[in-house]
Amino acid sequence: MIALMILLHVYFVSFTDKPEKTAPQLSPRAVEQRAKWNIPTDERDYPVSPMYLNNVREAGGKVLHWSRWFNGATVEMDEETAQKVLALKCVTSVEMTRDNSKPDASLPKRLSRKREQAIEAIQAETDAQLALYNLQTLHKAGFEGQGILMCVCDGGFYNANTVACFRQKELELGHFDFTDDDKYGYSFYGSEGEHGTECLSVISGIREDFYGAATKAQYYLMRSEENDTESPKEMDNLIAALEKADSLGVNIFSCSLGYSKFDNSSWDIPKSSFDGKSTRCSYAATIAARKGMLVCIAAGNDGDEEGNPPHTLGIPGDADSILTVGAVKTDSVAGYFSSYGPSSDGRIKPEVCAVGVKTTLVNHSNTIVRANGTSFATPLLAGFAAALWSALPNENAMQIRERILRSSDRYNTPDTEHYKYGYGIPDAWKAYKMDTPTGLEDPTSDSILKGRAIKVLRDGQLLIRKGEREYNAQGMLVR
Repeated sequence: MIALMILLHVYFVSFTDKPEKTAPQLSPRAVEQRAKWNIPTDERDYPVSPMYLNNVREAGGKVLHWSRWFNGATVEMDEETAQKVLALKCVTSVEMTRDNSKPDASLPKRLSRKREQAIEAIQAETDAQLALYNLQTLHKAGFEGQGILMCVCDGGFYNANTVACFRQKELELGHFDFTDDDKYGYSFYGSEGEHGTECLSVISGIREDFYGAATKAQYYLMRSEENDTESPKEMDNLIAALEKADSLGVNIFSCSLGYSKFDNSSWDIPKSSFDGKSTRCSYAATIAARKGMLVCIAAGNDGDEEGNPPHTLGIPGDADSILTVGAVKTDSVAGYFSSYGPSSDGRIKPEVCAVGVKTTLVNHSNTIVRANGTSFATPLLAGFAAALWSALPNENAMQIRERILRSSDRYNTPDTEHYKYGYGIPDAWKAYKMDTPTGLEDPTSDSILKGRAIKVLRDGQLLIRKGEREYNAQGMLVR
């Protein structure tokens, strides 16, 4: 049995079409929200053909999960079976996404930095990281994420179902595992992964001496990062998580994972591909944003990488229409490790920053610790967004995103020299009190002056304008 497993690889199988055109598998909440914000159903919403999936199974492949947005499936099989699957009339391509390369010990399996036990006054540290973007003022006004549905996607949630600072029965609506690590005995809430628990704590944790950023938001937990390997399959796992979150009507997706290098170096992603559309994973994050979700992604922790490369982002932090988050100290100074942009097509990355240097959080044993990483800045920012959105429930994701950007302390003079800060650190109360945004980009902004794509809301539909032409969210020319 062990010898057989060694021979198996994982592939992404792409299909020709969607012949059945069956109804989108969306929850009542998702349907309601799409109607509320006039987000149309399109080809990407239709499920993958069950007949095609059965064809793959009959050929000998084990279907792990599938993607309706990219009309394909992640399949485990040996090379001989892969050739059989490729020969199917319904299949257009078979792309290997995980082989049997030995794990590269030099690659970080998470985006966190070394943890360190807090030795100072914990309450003061917690207050400081919320006070940096004036979030407590919004809390005092009664807005703490109520009515907002979040998703935290990560690599493991050790004891997140039992840690005392979480209110699982009230707030956690369920969990999903898109990895295949269960065959190695790794469980969703097991000791192999605590990173997700720590990220969740800065959103939802409550103790006498600790308070999260959005303690009244409900949430789903999803696992896409695998424990022992680093491969492109994990990016497809993340796509599956984004699609599931979309189907459930999730408002805010917080993910502290990122990819650029793999155990098999031939899959390493070139810097030129960090343009938000060259990888499925980044394009999926943009699709999620255009389906009505606010996607928050960690910039990464490679800012101190040797050789000072032109940018050090991880995938999908290069995606368009999302919020990529950098790390700062409570004194607003960027962490030396915080990854920076721009994207390879010149967009500002990260867009915003939050506390990711000595972030105060709660770990799997309900102990308060401090840790470094854009991993922890990201859920803090996502919690900020949830609190803000709970105060403005009739606005859409793009409007909330615009409020966050426009309230940031560098909005008028973004960091286009070092790309560490983006538009800076947002202010919760300022974001709440400003005039209602359109969800459009400022017509005097550099993005337009330099001829880049901008977002336009016309008759309730989000369009992308490039020069004199306009495209819908699916990339079709409409004007």
